[in-house]
Amino acid sequence: MPKLCVFAGTTEGREIAEFLAGQSADVTVCVATEYGETLLPQGEGLHISARPLPREEMAELFRRERFDLVIDATHPYAKRITESIAATCAGTDTEYLRLLRPDTAAPENAVFVEDAAGAAEYLDRVDGNILLTTGSRELHAFATVRDFASRAYARVLPMEDSLRACREAGLPPAHILAMQGPFSRELNAAMLRSFGAAYLVTKASGSAGGFEEKIAAAAETGAVPVIIGRPPQREGLSAAETVELLCRRFGFSAKPEVAVVGLGPGSRAALTGEAREALSRAGCLVGAARMIEAAAAPGQAVHAAIAPEDIRDYILVHPEYRSFAVVMSGDTGFFSGTKKLLPLLAGCRVTVLPGLSSLSCLCARLGTSYEDVLPVTLHGRSEPILLPLAQGRRVFALVGGENGMGKLCRALTENGMGAARVSVGEHLSYPDEAITTGTAKELSERHFESLAVALIEYGGEPLPVTAGLPDEAFSRAESVPMTKSEIRAVCLSKLALREDSVVWDVGAGTGSVTVEAAMAARRGRVYAVERKDAAFDILRENLRRFHTDNVTPVSGTAPDACADLPAPTHAFLGGTTGHMKEIIALLLEKNPRVRIVATAVTLESVAELTECVKAFPFCETEAVSLTAARSRKAGAYHLMTGQNPVYIFTMQG
Repeated sequence: MPKLCVFAGTTEGREIAEFLAGQSADVTVCVATEYGETLLPQGEGLHISARPLPREEMAELFRRERFDLVIDATHPYAKRITESIAATCAGTDTEYLRLLRPDTAAPENAVFVEDAAGAAEYLDRVDGNILLTTGSRELHAFATVRDFASRAYARVLPMEDSLRACREAGLPPAHILAMQGPFSRELNAAMLRSFGAAYLVTKASGSAGGFEEKIAAAAETGAVPVIIGRPPQREGLSAAETVELLCRRFGFSAKPEVAVVGLGPGSRAALTGEAREALSRAGCLVGAARMIEAAAAPGQAVHAAIAPEDIRDYILVHPEYRSFAVVMSGDTGFFSGTKKLLPLLAGCRVTVLPGLSSLSCLCARLGTSYEDVLPVTLHGRSEPILLPLAQGRRVFALVGGENGMGKLCRALTENGMGAARVSVGEHLSYPDEAITTGTAKELSERHFESLAVALIEYGGEPLPVTAGLPDEAFSRAESVPMTKSEIRAVCLSKLALREDSVVWDVGAGTGSVTVEAAMAARRGRVYAVERKDAAFDILRENLRRFHTDNVTPVSGTAPDACADLPAPTHAFLGGTTGHMKEIIALLLEKNPRVRIVATAVTLESVAELTECVKAFPFCETEAVSLTAARSRKAGAYHLMTGQNPVYIFTMQG
C-alpha cells in the first residue's frame, strides 16, 4: 500500500487529501492548526497531524514512515515551511512534489506591490477607504497607513488570534469583519459598497483563494485592487496534474461519471425528465452559484465554479462523489460553456443533456418560428448586431450587464434603427415572467433585468448580399479615392473571404472595400487603415451609413499603424504610400498563410508589386489586368466611357 504525506495548507491541499481518502493508501495529512483539521475529510487510511512541525520532528516523521511521496500544498506565501519541507525531503532521501495554485489574470487598473509594507506605503499616499482581505498576520504592517483606524476595514477569520491582531493594530470593532469564506463576487461587492472602499487589498492567491471573486467585485464597484504579488514558486504541478500523477504511479482511480445538464430558462418546471433524473442521481452539483441554487436538492453536495478548468479540476480531485452533474444555463449547445468544458473531461464518462434554450422559449411565447433567426450574444462580449439587422435578418440577442437591454435599444436608436421592433423577455419560465414589445426608441428609456433576451426585427430596405454596391451608395469626396464597383467586386472575389475572416483594408479611402468586406465577414472583423484625416472622416460616415459594427477604423500610416492589430487572415492593399514591401512583410510575419489582394493603377505600382511577388515566399500568385467601361447618355444615344485599367494581384502565403 502506498504511503504518502500531504502538507495541506490550501484548498488544493485539502482537495488532494479528499481524493486520497477514497483510495487504497496510507496517508498522513499535516496542517498547522486545529481549525485546519476540521476542514479535512475522514478516512480509514487517513492520519492527521494538526500542529506546526519543527524541522527535527519533520525529519523524524519522514525517516520513520518512509513515505513514497511528500506533497507540499502549503500556501504560496508560506515560503519558510516550503523551504523546510523541501530541505527535509532532500536530507531524508524522500521524494518531494510541490503543488502549485493556478495563476489568475489581474485587471489593467491593478496596483502590484511586493509585500504588505509596499501596499501600506502606497495606501498612505492615496485617499479613500480600504478593505483589507489579506488576513491578520500582516495587519500590523498597515497600521502605519495615514488615518488607518478610520479608513481601513479588515476581513479576518473568526478566531481569537485574528481579533487580537485587529485590536493591536488599532482598528475599532466596527471596522473588523470576522467571517469565514468562501466569499462570492456579490458579497465582496456588497462589502466594498457598504464601507465605501476605494481600494481592495488582496494577495494573488488564485481561484481557490477567492481572488477572481475579489477582482470581479472591485471591477463592479470601481475599487482599485492592490495586489501583493505572489512570490516566485518552485516548479510543480497543479491539483489536476497531481491527481493524474498519483493515478499513474499508484494505480488510483479518477474517472467519475459526469452529466452536463442544461437547466433551460431557469425554473425547475422547465427541466426535462432526463435532467431531473441526472440531478437527483448526482453525488455533487458543480457550476455557477445561480445555477446550483436553482437545481440543488436540500442537503446535496455542491461546488460553485464557472471556469471550465476549475470545473475539471474539482471533478478530478473529488472521486469520492463518483457521479457529478455540471449545471449549465439554457441549452448545452446554445451559447454554453459546454463547448469549452467537454474537451477537458476526456478522461471521464460524460453524458450531455440538452435543455430548453431562451431562444426557443421566447419565440414560443411570441408565437413565431426561429429557423430564420440569427442568434448573437452580447453577454460578456461584443458581436455585430447592426449589420445583420441591416441585411434583413431577424436577430435574437442574449444581453447581460446592468440594464444591458436598455443600452442595446439606445444603441439601435443612435445608429438609425430606432424603428426596429424589439420583443424583450425577462424571467422566462418563472412566475414573474415578462414579455415587453415596442420599438427600440420606445424601449430605450426602459429599465430591464441584467439578464434578458430579445427578438429584434428591422423593417428597412435590406442591404444586398452580393459584392459590387453602386458607387453612388457611398459618401464621396473629390480628394478621397474609391475602388470602383466593378473593380471592387473582382477584388472581393479574389479575396475569398469567410464569415469569420479577420481583414486588413490598408489605404481604405472612402471605405467601399471595407464595407463590403464587413458584409461578407459578418462574424469576423475588419480593420480599416487610413492616414488622411479627410478620408478618415468619410470612411467613418460610410461605416455608419451601412451599419457595419464589425469594423474598427484605424487612423495612421501603415505599417506602423498596424503593428498592434491582430493577425489577419486576409488583407486588401488599396494604397500603401510607398511602403508596399514593409506592409507585406508585416502581414506575413503576423500570419504566414495570409491571403493578400492588391491593386495597382500606375506602372510604378505594378513594378513594385511584381518585385514583391518575387521577393516573398508566396505559395500562389496571380495577376489580372482589368479594364471596365460604363455607359453614359449622349442625347438619344448611350456611349461607353472607359475607366483606367487596374492591375489586381493576388498573393497567398
